[in-house]
Amino acid sequence: MLDVTYEATDDLTPGRLAEIEEDRGQIRVRLDRTKPLEDVIRQLNVEIERLMSSARWFQLWGDEIVSRDTPDRPLRIEYLLHDGIPVDMGVGVAEDKGTVRVYICPAMSPAEFATWMNPATKNFLAGGCWFQLYAGEIIDNSPEPNKV
Repeated sequence: MLDVTYEATDDLTPGRLAEIEEDRGQIRVRLDRTKPLEDVIRQLNVEIERLMSSARWFQLWGDEIVSRDTPDRPLRIEYLLHDGIPVDMGVGVAEDKGTVRVYICPAMSPAEFATWMNPATKNFLAGGCWFQLYAGEIIDNSPEPNKV
């Protein structure tokens, strides 16, 4: 099962505003709670680009598997500050073939952004269209098999 969590923290490596850690079926997004959201999002886009370029993530779009190497539609995620997103909505997630855009209320702090992203990401992944190739194993959003 895929698990993506966001957290705002004050213990990142000095100079880092965002950090993404990946493991089997898991992504942990850590954000600097002490910096302006605009700066954190700018760095988050750099970090997510690095993760997507690893070519371990895929999107099922209809009957097509979209990857980082899909011609004309390479898989990508973009975080965008958007004045049209109200504070009480926090974030909005839009998905198209090869692209996920996260629209973010610019009035939030990094901690508020992380709080909104956890349920939004869980809901997004519940659609069952994303999977990870990890050490030769395909990890999707299905429940993990019971271990005996």
